[in-house]
Amino acid sequence: MNEHDFLAERFETHRGHLLAVAYRMLGSLTEADDALQETWLKLSRSDPDEVDNLAGWLTTVVGRVCLDMLRSRRSRGEEPLDPQVHVPDPIITGMGAGDPEESVLIADSIGLALMVVLETLAPAERLAFVLHDLFAVPFDEIAPIVDRTPAAARQLASRARRRVQGAAPSPDVDLAVQREIVDAFLAAVRGGDFDALVAVLDPDVVARADGGPLRPGGSIVRGAATVAGQALAFAQIADSARPALVNGTAGVVAISAGRPMSVLAFGFAARRIVSLDILADPARLSRLDLTVPAS
Repeated sequence: MNEHDFLAERFETHRGHLLAVAYRMLGSLTEADDALQETWLKLSRSDPDEVDNLAGWLTTVVGRVCLDMLRSRRSRGEEPLDPQVHVPDPIITGMGAGDPEESVLIADSIGLALMVVLETLAPAERLAFVLHDLFAVPFDEIAPIVDRTPAAARQLASRARRRVQGAAPSPDVDLAVQREIVDAFLAAVRGGDFDALVAVLDPDVVARADGGPLRPGGSIVRGAATVAGQALAFAQIADSARPALVNGTAGVVAISAGRPMSVLAFGFAARRIVSLDILADPARLSRLDLTVPAS
């Protein structure tokens, strides 16, 4: 084995971890793959003898690459993603489908609701929070990436943490109960039962729909009555829904002619649905490369 092959083998042992970091930083599986490719190129051009801790080196490099990618989103002359309606790429399992690399993310996945909140953070805040709070990277290693002192990096993470806390609560019920709540939601939609639907929704529930270019701007609605009213108008989604794990929590994929039409991710608290994130962008759904078996 030559030096290049040996280095590539070492890189592959860290791929799952690096993919997890990049996904949390970017919210896009395609861009996360691009970040890993750039990280590999930087490693292949470096002197491995000067790298004492490869895992730490790779983590900071992929973090820096992702930070540059986040900042470039704001300087391409394009409309930036609206964090209020943009739904990050979901990670879907439970249907016998998906890239094996993506299954690595599920072992330590974070809910899609938290990913939505991360989209609202400034790039440096997001990096400080993701690397420190989610991957325990010390602030003295984060500081050079964001061109700040360790104390300033700590402040970035603290500011991000305050925005995250409360905005994306962790589910307080196990997966079986989550599935019962989702099933009750779907049954109420199928039956046109407004009262039953309101009963499973938190009074302050937020529903976000990202339809991509076909529905520019997306939509966001708030409040149990409003969300219930809109949900009843889309009974066909409930009729075609199949259970799935979406970022590790109970969700559904709506299927038509064997193809996914939408992915629904739910957030839970106090045995009610507190958030509903819907991805219905055909182009992005096609990139998830799901193979859904017929029922």
